[in-house]
Amino acid sequence: MAFKTEFEFTLPKGYVDSDGNVHRKGVMRLATAKDEIVPLQDYRVQNNRAYLVIILLSRVITKLGDLRSINPSVIEELFSTDLAYLQDFYRRVNEEGTSAVKVKCPACAHGFEVDLGADLGES
Repeated sequence: MAFKTEFEFTLPKGYVDSDGNVHRKGVMRLATAKDEIVPLQDYRVQNNRAYLVIILLSRVITKLGDLRSINPSVIEELFSTDLAYLQDFYRRVNEEGTSAVKVKCPACAHGFEVDLGADLGES
């Protein structure tokens, strides 16, 4: 099995561009050491540490719908639900190496995995 470095995701709400198009499906790559170090030199991060996540996500998200580029402005315009989803997704794929979560059925206690990157058909 090949080493997986890119993970597909589907945002809960989606990024709405200036034309009103909603972009929900995307791809995030694994972060490198440089991805985590370079943003620390950005003046926006130095002025407000909370901005680190904006810069970091703009570096590791390689695709979002039909957008030509992902930059900090795009990440800034995400709904807070989507930002929280991406922060958790980033942590999961970079720390655990997978976008899957182990869960149990509350009724029968059967264990199985759910891939957070999969489109669950929500609108």
